[in-house]
Amino acid sequence: MITVSEWWAQANEQAHALTGWEAMAVLLAIAYLLLAMRRSLWCWPAAAGSTVIYMALFWHVALLMESVLNFYYLLMAGYGFWQWRFGGDRGAGLALTRWSWTTHLVIIAGTTAVALGLGYLMDTRTHADLAYLDALTTCFAVVTTVMVARKVVENWLYWVVIDLVSIYLYLEKGLYLTSGLFLFYVGMAALAYLQWRDQHRKEQSDPNWGLGCA
Repeated sequence: MITVSEWWAQANEQAHALTGWEAMAVLLAIAYLLLAMRRSLWCWPAAAGSTVIYMALFWHVALLMESVLNFYYLLMAGYGFWQWRFGGDRGAGLALTRWSWTTHLVIIAGTTAVALGLGYLMDTRTHADLAYLDALTTCFAVVTTVMVARKVVENWLYWVVIDLVSIYLYLEKGLYLTSGLFLFYVGMAALAYLQWRDQHRKEQSDPNWGLGCA
């Protein structure tokens, strides 16, 4: 088990070795999260820039599904931008929504089943490391990204769990700065859930509250 001092030393060493592109990916990823918390339309261009860089990084360290996932994120950045700008009944952007716990249980069960099957294929037929965890985080991230694009409030609770598991994956692969970034994501996702929940309540009392994106 790596100690805090060892993690900091390795992260500091990696920081000095970061390329300008890697540093840009981290900054854009942080920008995406902060802008998404505010429901700003500009979170999606930031997401697109970050994912292009991370696709190459994850492929290099043999987290194949993470690399594929970032390609999916790139496609979803375009979809999310369109939905937040032109979605909704009046074409003025989506309002926040909530799904029932029954719906979430069905989503969790179905996604887990698909992930386990995909993890088995990766574990037995590819050079992927940590195949089952990689598949689980990828499959749930695919579903959760759709929830973000549809402005489902509970998406942030999914991200808390996904990010916690991802931290372990990245530590195992020596991606210490990225694991630190995802630790930051965990706290921000929890805060974002509280913000979106409160905003949804306001929208329910006033349907005109919060329509559209900045």
